[in-house]
Amino acid sequence: MGDESKPVDGEVNDNKYFSKTAKTDAEVTFEHRSAPPETRLYKKRWVIVLLFSSYSLCNSYQWIQYGIINNIFMRFYGVDSFTIDWMSMIYMLTYIPLIFPVSWLLDKKGLRVIALVAAALNCTGTWIKVASARPDLFPVTFLGQFTCSVAQVFILGMPSRIASVWFGSEEVSTACSIGVFGNQLGIAIGFLVPPILVPNVDDLDELAAHIRVMFYITTGVATFLFVLVVIVFQERPEIPPTHAQAAARQISPENYSYPASILRLLRNKAFILLVITYGLNVGCFYAVSTLLNRMIIEHYPGEEVNAGRIGLTIVIAGMVGSLICGIWLDRSKTYKQTTLAVYVMSLVGLVLYAFTLDLGHLWVVFITAGTLGFFMTGYLPLGFEFAVELTYPESEGTSSGLLNCSAQVFGIIFTICQGKIMDSFNTLAGNLFLCAFLLIGTIITACIKSDLRRQLANQQALAAAALGRSDVQDHSGTSLLPSTHM
Repeated sequence: MGDESKPVDGEVNDNKYFSKTAKTDAEVTFEHRSAPPETRLYKKRWVIVLLFSSYSLCNSYQWIQYGIINNIFMRFYGVDSFTIDWMSMIYMLTYIPLIFPVSWLLDKKGLRVIALVAAALNCTGTWIKVASARPDLFPVTFLGQFTCSVAQVFILGMPSRIASVWFGSEEVSTACSIGVFGNQLGIAIGFLVPPILVPNVDDLDELAAHIRVMFYITTGVATFLFVLVVIVFQERPEIPPTHAQAAARQISPENYSYPASILRLLRNKAFILLVITYGLNVGCFYAVSTLLNRMIIEHYPGEEVNAGRIGLTIVIAGMVGSLICGIWLDRSKTYKQTTLAVYVMSLVGLVLYAFTLDLGHLWVVFITAGTLGFFMTGYLPLGFEFAVELTYPESEGTSSGLLNCSAQVFGIIFTICQGKIMDSFNTLAGNLFLCAFLLIGTIITACIKSDLRRQLANQQALAAAALGRSDVQDHSGTSLLPSTHM
């Protein structure tokens, strides 16, 4: 019996060979079934997010370039203050009807197509404005601004999508903050540069020359960025950066329904509350930014340049707040707690700004405006990332689009109402009007349930991977036990 288990020269023991082969195949099959999908981070992810931030900067700069020198453009084009306010509000109005088709296009065509359309529209709008630097061509400059406002629809919902598609789970909040950072920096430059490039001179021909120079500079930057987007911008990395993104790639486009996704989001109570609170907070920021020139000039006549610097202070402080909040979220994952704390401090900052604006000391306004900006503008990436957590695995573009839509609606309402209150009463009454709505937003934020679905998906994937490796090791150990052959 024992001799039968020993092969003779040139002969293979078939039983022993097939026993080992069968176990090896089963082992490989089990390991394949249990192994997590491959993930990888590419260095190019930083190029993509920085390029996006750059053309977002160029677009957001133009949002405020008319409003911050409201009184100068009023005199140049011969229109009233409310008409110039619409040069900012057109960005908000355009967004509302277009965000849903653009979100659908983002889901169907992907990041590269949306980036190309955004950069092309932004570039086109700047060239139209170049031709509008004459007092009788206000409709042309409005057309250019309208074109740029359409480009903005293709930009605002991108930061969280780029972060999810390109970045690892430990850096998505930071990446989203960098994406929002570009938009904020553009607003900051929009506050600072126009008052410097377009001084308040009496001669309309000289004023037209200054305006034309400003438009040409913007056009050169926008054209350069459009060329870069065409050459550099990539749809997505070959290998996904996270397990959650790998799972999202498994969803077939045929199985995805954009209307169904919208309905699921509208049935998500926590997300709807966030949509309302985000709209209230960012809408207040839009109103303060649009009306800043009017508020400063009323209390400090002839201080157009300092009005721009105060706006710059608001946004620069907000950029610092955004980056700090993004880094903090990546480390702590305390989405609701951080969002609520920043919301409360935004309210405190606006109250301080409202009651110190008319004290007659510009340095005090700079300090209170910077405090307001640190928290109010720093809230922007928090809202994006909290929304993605609450709505995973729904498209980041869709959730971001709904947040921004809410912000545009409230921005238009708050800008018009605050402007009318300032005309009828004073700036303090207008700012207290905004404070009341920030208080409402703070209370609603406290009611949002912290349902972090994306974090849960990543944790489950890692746990399954660890369990799979453990099972494979156990299975491999048993397959090496010697077999007995009769």
